[in-house]
Amino acid sequence: MKVTRRTLLGAAGATLAAPALGQPRWPDRPVEIVVGFVAGGATDLDARAVAPLLEKRLGGPVVVVNRPGAGGEVALASVARARPDGHVLATTNMPGLLTIPIERQAQFKLEDFVGIANMVTDPTAMTVHEDSPYRTMADLIAAARAQPDRITYASPGVGTDDHLQLVLLQALTGISMTHVVFQGDPQLRTAILGRQVDVMGLNLGPVTANREKLRTLAMAGAARSAFRPDVPTLTELGFPVEMASERGIVAPAGTPPAILQRLREAMADVIRDPDFVRVMRERYTEPRYEEGTAWFTRLAGLQGNYRTLWQRTPWSQR
Repeated sequence: MKVTRRTLLGAAGATLAAPALGQPRWPDRPVEIVVGFVAGGATDLDARAVAPLLEKRLGGPVVVVNRPGAGGEVALASVARARPDGHVLATTNMPGLLTIPIERQAQFKLEDFVGIANMVTDPTAMTVHEDSPYRTMADLIAAARAQPDRITYASPGVGTDDHLQLVLLQALTGISMTHVVFQGDPQLRTAILGRQVDVMGLNLGPVTANREKLRTLAMAGAARSAFRPDVPTLTELGFPVEMASERGIVAPAGTPPAILQRLREAMADVIRDPDFVRVMRERYTEPRYEEGTAWFTRLAGLQGNYRTLWQRTPWSQR
């Protein structure tokens, strides 16, 4: 038989797609991406953007499963206990991945997972109804100082980036607002549009994608966003607070190295895929790829910072 370049490439592709002799095929059933928040929120939409692109690279179905509750703890705990065979993954949100086990007797810890990839970073922001009397951060701070605990601040959970933005701002200014928790982005938007709360802590991407009747006073990125150059940073307004949601994908600790490597390679490809980049930009969110091992090494180094913050300003009480 004549061996051609096409023959060799076809054989190589078959080797990659098929399991090695005597080894089970993987995936042999749908791969689940478990999301700790309700459908329609930023984390859920990230997962749904990833799923069809990951399917193409794994050669099997990838489905998104929503398990909201406790600021993401319900979902993460379920994945921490899942069989580590690569069929059950989780989305993660920073800083919740680190802060939840610090603030409570959580059902998971960072070491229960291995990192596949960080996907995006999205700074948190402070947003009010367009008819709110608070037209600037100075207005909001002055009102909160004059009437402690009267102003209500909504977030998607204790220890989330949106909540810690408030914790740090209160520590800096000496003000005190009343924290109100909702399960996800849609509920937060409904609350602020219905005037049930005064201020919403939510990431700049979802706020910008649904900005009608909203006014964003400031955001907590290191610099102004190219998507919202009109929104000042808290730092430039004199409040040195930086906080953002980093959203990524993890697997249970103990996942076989070969499966983990395949997932990491596939996710690296997905995050660079023009279709993924386009969807993120349509949602005013910047992709930020970080390989799983390097990502988790960095997170392990950050744990001490959050423990110090907890000792200084225990956020569950605020």
